[in-house]
Amino acid sequence: MGAIRVEHLARIEGHGGITVELDGDAIRKVQFDIFEGARLLEGLVRGRRYEDISPIVSRVCAICSVAHALTSLRATEAAFGVEVSPQTSLLRDLMFLGQSIESHALHLFCLALPDYLDYPSVVALAAEKPGAAALGLRLKKLGNSIQEAIGGRAVHPVNAIPGGFGRLPTPEQLITLRQALRQGQTDGAAALDLMASLPPADFCHADTVFAALHSDSDYSYYRGDQVVVLAHGQRETVPASAYQRLTNERPAPHSHAKHSSYQGRPFMVGALARLAARREVLDSRAEDALKRLNLRLPSNNPMDNNRAQAVELVGDIERALALLERLLREGLRDERAVPVTPRAGTGTAVTEAPRGLLFHSYTYDDEGRIRSADVITPTALNAASIEEHFRCAVRQNAAPEQALLAKKLEMIARAYDPCVSCSVHLIRARDET
Repeated sequence: MGAIRVEHLARIEGHGGITVELDGDAIRKVQFDIFEGARLLEGLVRGRRYEDISPIVSRVCAICSVAHALTSLRATEAAFGVEVSPQTSLLRDLMFLGQSIESHALHLFCLALPDYLDYPSVVALAAEKPGAAALGLRLKKLGNSIQEAIGGRAVHPVNAIPGGFGRLPTPEQLITLRQALRQGQTDGAAALDLMASLPPADFCHADTVFAALHSDSDYSYYRGDQVVVLAHGQRETVPASAYQRLTNERPAPHSHAKHSSYQGRPFMVGALARLAARREVLDSRAEDALKRLNLRLPSNNPMDNNRAQAVELVGDIERALALLERLLREGLRDERAVPVTPRAGTGTAVTEAPRGLLFHSYTYDDEGRIRSADVITPTALNAASIEEHFRCAVRQNAAPEQALLAKKLEMIARAYDPCVSCSVHLIRARDET
């Protein structure tokens, strides 16, 4: 019997591993092991007033903090029937774009790129290819700068509050961001050239179910209240309020994160799913990026999520620049946050974090205190799909050298860009039988 064990999966956020057990040609066990400690977010916010919720939940992660903060605000506002102003919605869109630019740049250059170029880390890569590392860091800084200008700081935003913003960015800040984004257009093109030059990663193909935020008219990560599921060439929609039809969480004995499925099948969320679901609303720059990378949709190769992130990176820069131009042209109105009147009720919000669908659902009492909360993250949704693609890779690489197969499995895991720290609802005792 052969076994592959990756005890500590490097270059991901959080702590996870991989276990494969073979009996000749038969696959006995394939596991994406998640042994990260419990987040306890749902318990931490119970009994708290609505003003405290977004700042608390944003601290689950330093990479996804904008997504958690703004999704939390949307869920709270939905529970209280609050409609934010169009200007607030635009600024939140811009914050989301900043987060996506920062997160995709970090993943592509620091976590994924070393796999393709046979470096053990980005530090080793930077020693021999300083230009590539510097390019990635510039793009990451661009995203951080957007988050800082709109959210008050680059990590864990403090400026976004229920009903709006505590303060508005100044025209000078927006002009500085516009200049940075124009440089970002050049850097984005260079990132595409680099991604197009990488060797193929063609060792896993599987019919994959995708799920993404539904969008009729644009590529927003923040706005929308339905999820579209692509399966076997068919499209189905699930309202955000019925998100548990999609998540269907169940315990996995080897993982502290639960597994999700839709109609009995694992599904993939993230950049590759978004492109497959939203192809018709891509702008011309993103369409050109698809062609430059020869990315065909829908893809059956999970490694294409890296190329999909590169396409989004280019599109995000364009969309952020267009938003800034609009804000500068129209001018920011000195508006206060919409007044919030607490009431008993439930609010659910879905957005697209860089890694995929993110759900926040809260039930409040009539004093505006949380009675119950549910937060389901992209990596929790992806866990079962990751395992399915592990299984396909083992099956499709017959009699492999174990070290080579282990590297391929690690590459698949990293292509999903997992945020393992976000994925765990609670600690459960392992099944020892």
